[in-house]
Amino acid sequence: MATTALQQTGGISSGNDLININWPERYISIAAGVKIGLSGIKHIFRSPFSSLLKIGAGGYLLNRGITGHCELYSQIGMRTTDPINVNIKSSFTINKPRMEVYSFWRKLDNLPLFMNHLESVDVLDNERSHWVMKLPTGVTTVSWDAEIVRDVPGELIGWSSLPDSIIDNAGKVRFRDTEDGNGTLVDVVISYQPPAGGFGASLAHVLNPVFKNMVDKDVQNFKQYMDLDNVSEVIIIGEE
Repeated sequence: MATTALQQTGGISSGNDLININWPERYISIAAGVKIGLSGIKHIFRSPFSSLLKIGAGGYLLNRGITGHCELYSQIGMRTTDPINVNIKSSFTINKPRMEVYSFWRKLDNLPLFMNHLESVDVLDNERSHWVMKLPTGVTTVSWDAEIVRDVPGELIGWSSLPDSIIDNAGKVRFRDTEDGNGTLVDVVISYQPPAGGFGASLAHVLNPVFKNMVDKDVQNFKQYMDLDNVSEVIIIGEE
């Protein structure tokens, strides 16, 4: 009974339900906690107030590292060390010819025009591109290189991040004619996943429901953007 109570309050964890920090990050927390705590104890008589703050902060970091649980991470939805996947699936109709819609998306540096979570996509050659994503915190960005893995003109575009990328990103867009032949049916699938390991764990909380909703909204923005009368001008200007 006592063991069960301790497990529920976080004193003892028999499983991974309370662990949301991987070991590399836990080691850093333990080392930092010990250093800050010892500094506070050393100067407790000379600077009592600041020393007590250091001891408190050191104790928090030490507990965070030993237990593998960070309450801050739990509050923002990171409740496991497993990578958090963001998978977006969306379908919609655009009132423009299929080849025009395909040509706009195939020029990948057009994507940030309607995807607010992307800062830029630089086309390196016919297959490779460099992506820069804005983190929801607005503090920094994450970048990676991707390549086109399948391209059927007017029908399908598929891409995937290159191996060892910080973010595992993949997507597929399919284009079909509407029944009346005047528009285009667009099916979009996009996924984001951080890598395994300590750095991936620190990034994982970024890919939470808030980010998922943001990407989903960005995909829906594509329909609104393509329905604008000046889209064809944008495509022409972007061509070399």
